[in-house]
Amino acid sequence: MPELSTIYDYMRTHAALLGERILEEYPALHQFDDIVSPRIEGLLRTPFPAQTIAIMGIAKRWQQARTSMVVAECGTGKTLISLGAIHVHSRGNPFTAFAMVPPHLVEKWAREAFLTLPGLRVFLIDDLRNGGDENKAHGVNEVRLRHGRIVREGLRTSLSELRLRKDSSSSRKRWLSICGRPSLFIVGRERAKLGYFWRHAYRVPRSGPCVGCVVNSDTGKPVIVNDSRLTAGEFEKVKISETIETREGKSCRQMHSPLWQADADKIRRMAPIEFIGRYMPEWFDYAICDEIHQLAGDTAQGNALGTLASCTDRIVGLTGTLLGGYADDLFNTLFRLEAKRMKEYGYAWGTTGRSSFIQDYGVLETITKVEPANNACSKAKATSTVRRKPGASPLLFGEFLMQLCAFVFLEDISGELPPYEETYLSVPMDEPLRDAYQELEEDMRKALKAHRGNRSVLSTMLNTLLLYPDHPYGIGTLYGTEFDPELKRRVRFVIAEPRNLSEDHISSKERRLIEEVKKELAEGRRCQVFAVYTQKHDVTARLQRILSNEGLRTAVLRASLDTSKREAWYARQVKDGVQVVICHPKLVETGLDLLDFPTIIFYESGYSLHTLRQASRRSWRIGQKRPVRVKFLCSEGTMQTSCLRLMGKKLLVALTMEGKFAGEGLQSIDEDDDMLSAMARELVESNGIGDTADSVWRALSTEHQKLFPTNSHRDDNVSSIEIPDLPLDPQLDPASLVGEAMDTASIVVFGQRPEPLSGKRRRGRIAVPEQASLFGFN
Repeated sequence: MPELSTIYDYMRTHAALLGERILEEYPALHQFDDIVSPRIEGLLRTPFPAQTIAIMGIAKRWQQARTSMVVAECGTGKTLISLGAIHVHSRGNPFTAFAMVPPHLVEKWAREAFLTLPGLRVFLIDDLRNGGDENKAHGVNEVRLRHGRIVREGLRTSLSELRLRKDSSSSRKRWLSICGRPSLFIVGRERAKLGYFWRHAYRVPRSGPCVGCVVNSDTGKPVIVNDSRLTAGEFEKVKISETIETREGKSCRQMHSPLWQADADKIRRMAPIEFIGRYMPEWFDYAICDEIHQLAGDTAQGNALGTLASCTDRIVGLTGTLLGGYADDLFNTLFRLEAKRMKEYGYAWGTTGRSSFIQDYGVLETITKVEPANNACSKAKATSTVRRKPGASPLLFGEFLMQLCAFVFLEDISGELPPYEETYLSVPMDEPLRDAYQELEEDMRKALKAHRGNRSVLSTMLNTLLLYPDHPYGIGTLYGTEFDPELKRRVRFVIAEPRNLSEDHISSKERRLIEEVKKELAEGRRCQVFAVYTQKHDVTARLQRILSNEGLRTAVLRASLDTSKREAWYARQVKDGVQVVICHPKLVETGLDLLDFPTIIFYESGYSLHTLRQASRRSWRIGQKRPVRVKFLCSEGTMQTSCLRLMGKKLLVALTMEGKFAGEGLQSIDEDDDMLSAMARELVESNGIGDTADSVWRALSTEHQKLFPTNSHRDDNVSSIEIPDLPLDPQLDPASLVGEAMDTASIVVFGQRPEPLSGKRRRGRIAVPEQASLFGFN
């Protein structure tokens, strides 16, 4: 017997046996050799084999239940899969489908629907009314595809008109007499839950420590944005909200605190989704909810998901990020999609049910503090605090997700994608900046030790040390706050005073950025640059000025640009010859295809793993023809290096959690709750001891190379097994070959590609979960 020291070794050694048992005990709902519906051939776009299996899995799931989900990485074609499933399940009958999508993807969804389903009519729901400002679209408007653009043209109506039956026996029959073809109604989720006109809601105290400041009505505390207090003049025409985690200095259940309220001075209006749920139940045959993970909160948009699930016949949710790290991230979504099943398991909607759900499927930590007695005769006081920690039980997958979700990964279609490469670039700082940074870091270290556990010091430390190498001027004195038991209120104290350096000096990191951009442009490759500090200390404006001074045509995408106009904005920049676009990664993390920007440079990465993963794949999508390069720039020996090192380790763990078994990933799970705690601990204690960021990202690059070889555009990935001159025999037992495939936890089977093959072999993939829809490619 070989020596087995890790789970990774165990799984590799017994891969063949495990594969046999998996295939035997957990058959897929749609298997690789099952007959595929001939209606798939009628799609205007031919799906890849992995997409075909997902389509069939969802269609079969809908024969058993009303709900389903597609959990697929960015660029795997979630839109095609959902529309294809509707096309197959409808069996040629006219249908009405409803899609609730992010606001900036409304026209993209309409365009892809035209390019996917034959004979489809598409309508946009702009609002509930059929009158109002003549310069804006109202009601329900048909759109058509003209020269690659979506134009409003054709039938115009309203939801209140559609619900009337008039001379017909029902409103649906009346609609079929008007439109006897398949129809898709698309609405941005901001409009879907659109209710009253709103106005900002905040208070300005006339006395006390916050006199004259804008404060949150729920907490009575100032609203902090980018380490500074928000003023009344800084409120723009956008909704501002806070997530409250503490009250009166004590932790509390996380809650959403909106800083807006209904405007009673304007006309009342009703949300389209609420109208559909109340007056048009079962009018729609199918519903699609894109980016369903963003509807998991107890918000108006989340409630819109529940309404839609209750009033449509079949529903599918689409997401690229199913779990945000905690088990209860799924509680609201599961309750809205499968309330009956959740109740059967004994859960109730609300705080009580969520707590029970966490206890059953999450990770809880109990902290007991024993305070010393005041005298020898009294008993010591013990207090216990229970808090949730990242993690989820495998039972959650088996009991709730296995039969609900179809999983698709990029490696399942990587043979159709160009090479993908991630590079870590560490740049030594210039001497004056290095000395100033080390001085600031030492002050931060002393403050952290003196005020251990103070969250204001932690957040200030994190943001300042990440920002300072890129913006070493104009920061000002840094303050923290702590509770003073004598004054009975929080008081400020000085953390550090960063040294101001010359604003005119071009730093070594900026010079390296210019060098990398020019090198990419010399190959005819446009560049997308990401930076996370865009407000008070605007790094994006500085980068635009520096790159423009080098003769590079540069543009900056701002958050103030309406989300529905961002796709058109990018198209306009490309047409105008812009070579470099700079923006915050959150502005493009979902939906947008940046195919014209094959090089992505993270000048600043931030510390959100979800945002980094989403934004780094904006160019590597179906339709991309050029190799994609993602580069991470950081200043050597700074918190930026520590941040990227920890992000790399978390990414290795994420690969493991998704079934891509990286040997290091299973052993690299940090015990810290979040990036903030991890970097603070490293600054105070380990001081950078351990794996270097370069070594971690090399390991991550190695895992990417295993999954997505970059030697040629058409290379098959490592997780597939080469079987030369294989006869076309679908009866071949795939379990006998699973051993090699388990290198990446993929099970390789054989099935027909959609295009004719000149060779003798065929290749496909299968998912192995029980009862489930196909759940794939894991």
